[in-house]
Amino acid sequence: MITSRDNSLLRRARAVRDGKIKDRIFVEGLRLCEEALRSELPLEAVIYSEELARKEKAKQLLNELQEVCDRLASVSETLLASISYTKTPQGIVVLASRPEMDEAKFKTSQPASPLLVVMHGVNNPVNIGAILRTAEAAGVTGAIATGNSTDPFSPKALRGAMGSAFRLPIWTDATYTNVLAWCAERRIETVCADVQGSALYTEIDWTAAKALIVGPESTGLTAEEVAVTNAVVRIPMHGQVQSLNVGVAAAIVLYEAARQRGEK
Repeated sequence: MITSRDNSLLRRARAVRDGKIKDRIFVEGLRLCEEALRSELPLEAVIYSEELARKEKAKQLLNELQEVCDRLASVSETLLASISYTKTPQGIVVLASRPEMDEAKFKTSQPASPLLVVMHGVNNPVNIGAILRTAEAAGVTGAIATGNSTDPFSPKALRGAMGSAFRLPIWTDATYTNVLAWCAERRIETVCADVQGSALYTEIDWTAAKALIVGPESTGLTAEEVAVTNAVVRIPMHGQVQSLNVGVAAAIVLYEAARQRGEK
């Protein structure tokens, strides 16, 4: 039972939450903590509220967490609020090891004909999370986040991904040029979506090795970044709409890839 806001574990939790401890991730909420447990992430500590511990479903989860984690701490709702990243605390926080997936492991994890999504300069964690969740659902084999994108393992991104970040191979802190060079070496065709695309996104063969590249929410990929990809596709739009949310655009294209691959 922790009673002080200045407790060392709570200080550490805030540091992990704020991204100051790079090899740890901050997992908040009953459902997401369940996903972390099921994904067999090494757990450092579990911090939960007294109120949550009285709920039957939470009791079961806490019992399971206790079997794999030596450090469980009970706190008041007020103290939980002091470490939560949401306005309304979710009742439980888990500090876990960041999934082990460096560049080399990512590359060896990919099948002969991968389907990848590359997030270049995507700086909204909600969009990063949504893309990862959609990517797993659509059968994507791996995700890449360039160094100027939001960390896929930040608390908000994890919440949006709802466990997909724990399961998908993710290469982080990549550079755009290195990603394209590796794709060329592996004969993975790089495809980006742009309103000036010469073909519809439904008109290319997604059954071959492909990497969908999506860019920043406000500006999209630059002309230079588009020019070095293998293909540029467009999503048809009616009315006066000029662009779609990056997460929505990625979902539309990835599900076309899933449809085609399902027909093989």
